[in-house]
Amino acid sequence: MRAHSQVSKIATVVLLVSLAGAVATLFALDRVRQRATLEEVLYIRSPKMLKRMSLGYTGLLADIYWTRAVQYFGYRHYHAASDYVLLPPLLNITTELDPKLLVAYRFGANFLAPKPPEGAGAPDQAIALLEHGIQHNSDNWKLYYDLGFVYYLELKDYGKAAEIFARGSKVPKAHPFLGVLAAQAAQHAGEVQTARLLWEMTLTTTKDELVRENATDHLSALRVDEDVMQLEKIIAVYTQSSGRLPSHFHELVAAGYLYRIPLDPDGTPYQLTADGRVELRNPDDFPFVDKGLPPGYRAPQYKSRIKKETAP
Repeated sequence: MRAHSQVSKIATVVLLVSLAGAVATLFALDRVRQRATLEEVLYIRSPKMLKRMSLGYTGLLADIYWTRAVQYFGYRHYHAASDYVLLPPLLNITTELDPKLLVAYRFGANFLAPKPPEGAGAPDQAIALLEHGIQHNSDNWKLYYDLGFVYYLELKDYGKAAEIFARGSKVPKAHPFLGVLAAQAAQHAGEVQTARLLWEMTLTTTKDELVRENATDHLSALRVDEDVMQLEKIIAVYTQSSGRLPSHFHELVAAGYLYRIPLDPDGTPYQLTADGRVELRNPDDFPFVDKGLPPGYRAPQYKSRIKKETAP
């Protein structure tokens, strides 16, 4: 009994010492973590090593790395960062651990492709990510759509975009829009029309509030660009016919060139300048527009109107 009691006491002492050591280690890690910034946090960058360490829980580990990628992007995006150096490796690890994690491909490409601060400004890496996704999920038409979107809107490679849309249109149960986009891109019928189809499809197929707002802003910009070009053509015809520039849109309405005063997508009348140009009265409300801007206008840094919170 006495020997058993001594063994119990020794075991108790060893357990208490171990617990004390564990607590001290945790406190030390917390102090290091509090001093570290997001960019200073180190990651194991080898998917093969992570798979061995996961003990079969690769799906769970992929979810953890995907969550970390979203947190990292959200933090950098909120602070209008100019670089996203950790984003590509985080997405690469995530999709290597779980090649079927579709959300990582679709949103990851949307994080990578746009120019800073809206994204990483890395369309080539977005393409590589989506091609990897297609390789492992060839029956998912949305990945082809996203890939064609990057080629068309980011790289302006309309021929490649048409090829990707055509490939996607052959996938079973593919959305009929892919065939339409493939045909229009291949014929290069008009950049504005095809871009509108892309953004309208994005608006109707996504539930993400930030992506929907981005699509809405691009659609408004496309409408403004078309409005301004059409109005300036009408002004040129009127000027040639009358021998002078119109002083107001009312003149064009009275002469039958317009049926009403033209309004921008927000319902505000366009402005006609003395030299015959058409301008937006509130250009800051329309990020992404190319037409209708005052001379020398510099757009403010685009910020989403959706309330954002700092990622942990």
